[in-house]
Order: sequence, then C-alpha cells, then structure tokens
Amino acid sequence: MATPRKTTPRKTTPRKTTPRKTTARKTTPGKSTPRKTAPAKKSAAPNGQRASAKSLRDIAVTAARELAQLIGQVPEGIVAVEQQDDGWRVQVEVVESHRIPETTDILAVYEVDVDYDGVVISYRRTDRYVRGRIQD
Repeated sequence: MATPRKTTPRKTTPRKTTPRKTTARKTTPGKSTPRKTAPAKKSAAPNGQRASAKSLRDIAVTAARELAQLIGQVPEGIVAVEQQDDGWRVQVEVVESHRIPETTDILAVYEVDVDYDGVVISYRRTDRYVRGRIQD
C-alpha cells in the first residue's frame, strides 16, 4: 500500500486587475435618436370582436397570477381556458389547505373572467374538493 503524499498549501496572491475602459457615446444636445416601434395590430375576430393581441398562454398565466394576488393562494394549475363573448374564462386550480398526506389537501377550482386585453373582470370559486377525490 502506498503512503499518501503530503502536499503543502499553495500561497495565493491577489490578482491585479486593470479597470476596463468605457467609451461614452457622443450626443449632440437637442438631438436624440428616434426609436422604431412596431405598429399595433388590430384585426377583427371571426365573431366580430376585436382579436386578442396576447397568446392563449399569456391570457391564462396572467389570469392565474392575478387570482393568486387576489386570494393569497398559489395556483396548482390551469384547468381550462375558453373564449367568451366579452373575453376569456380561465379555470384555475388552487390548493386552499395543505395537509399531510398530500392526498388529503383541499383544492378549489376558480373561474376567472378576463377581457380581450388580459384584464381580470371577475372571479368566483366553482368547486372545492379533497385531492384524492375523483371528479365527475
């Protein structure tokens, strides 16, 4: 069996760093560079309503985030998203009471009504159940 070799700790010296040179942009007083902005898309939806500028995912995530702030509970998941006459209806599942074991957690489903711009109009709890229960 070989004997372990003794090593001496290395002495480290602080590395000298040189500050990076930054170059400032020259600007002329009174002149600014114009920024290009994309024009807003406005098109009609098939049912005559204004088309949504946001994606379905954005609408659902925004609704869940707003609901979390309103009720003070963290969303478990998004159950459904459906288009309504005046916007979207998003169903969000929330754990209302954490228990041990987790199969006895109390869950609830909330319906969140959102307009086409993604602003929450209303919400309501539609169902409340134990996690282990099979829903009909």
